[in-house]
Amino acid sequence: MKFRNLILSIAIMGCTNLAYADSNQRSSAISVNDMAIVSLADFTRILKADSSVAPKAVSFKQGQLNMAGVLFTPANMAKGKQYPAIVVVHPGGGSKEQTASLYAYRLAQKGYIALAYDASNQGASEGQPRLLEDPTARVEDVRSAVDYLITQPTVDHGRIAALGICAGGGYAISATITDHRISAVASISAVDIGAGFREGWRRTEAVSNQLEVLQTVGEERTKVANGGEPNMFPYVPDTSDGVNEPDMVEASEYYRQAVRWQHKNSPNRFLMSSIDKLYAFSAFDRIDTLLTQPLLLIAGSEAGSKWHSERAYALAKSEKELYIVPGGTHMSLYDRDVGKAMPKLIEFFGKNLRQPAI
Repeated sequence: MKFRNLILSIAIMGCTNLAYADSNQRSSAISVNDMAIVSLADFTRILKADSSVAPKAVSFKQGQLNMAGVLFTPANMAKGKQYPAIVVVHPGGGSKEQTASLYAYRLAQKGYIALAYDASNQGASEGQPRLLEDPTARVEDVRSAVDYLITQPTVDHGRIAALGICAGGGYAISATITDHRISAVASISAVDIGAGFREGWRRTEAVSNQLEVLQTVGEERTKVANGGEPNMFPYVPDTSDGVNEPDMVEASEYYRQAVRWQHKNSPNRFLMSSIDKLYAFSAFDRIDTLLTQPLLLIAGSEAGSKWHSERAYALAKSEKELYIVPGGTHMSLYDRDVGKAMPKLIEFFGKNLRQPAI
């Protein structure tokens, strides 16, 4: 397989179709506030009009870097009261303004404080080189977001959780394994980005192809070390023309169409030198021994990424639940089916953080 085609087949970690949960299940009930928001323009308009939620631009430190975030809070917070808080981690190649903020907004509607932020080296956050996808840094971003939340007088330090989408789900789980200030962790369309790059979107990549990729990445590093220009690759196809993988078609529509969720801080590119770091990463390492916090995994039944959630569920020994949305795809849970995921998230966080009174 040609290297470029291989990258296009596995680099959908930044990752839309309808998913339908069982209407007989109480957790699938959809309120008016859970109606689907399917574009950045609609989200911006609705957010401005909703006086129940107060979004605020914030900055916090990850080492020496300034991290850009948006803190979503209930507008009617009682003076002197502390609230449960949730760190929301965006997908690889995404930005805080997209699905991470949509989930953070929905959580704030339910009485939670929720922090969405741009990953280091990406979006409005600092870090060089730009557009590096470094799993170690991404996990540290989550821990640093927790550092920030515990400095906030409105946050109950004993009621902090993490929620991640796609690769952000893998990063959120990885951070929770070693940061036990996080009381519970949930994921949406979780992806272990390391396993995804090694094994492919649908686990079809042979070891021989993986070795070919690493050989090419080594050549790339040598070229750059000698003054050459670094190569970039797309997370998802820039256009869905000629693309056969359904998840990639939906991902391209979501990220690359202005009528959907295209954003200037999500340019759909990552440095080729990210790949050796991604190959070395395993999001679920030690999940069987060090993860003692409750775990919720939400995935669509038709998602090509469902195997990541199934793998995490099989490995974890703590209190755990795998919630499958019948008919759902990887991308449907980014926007159209947020209303199908939210009741289960609220049930999970309400149980493990104590439901906030709103």
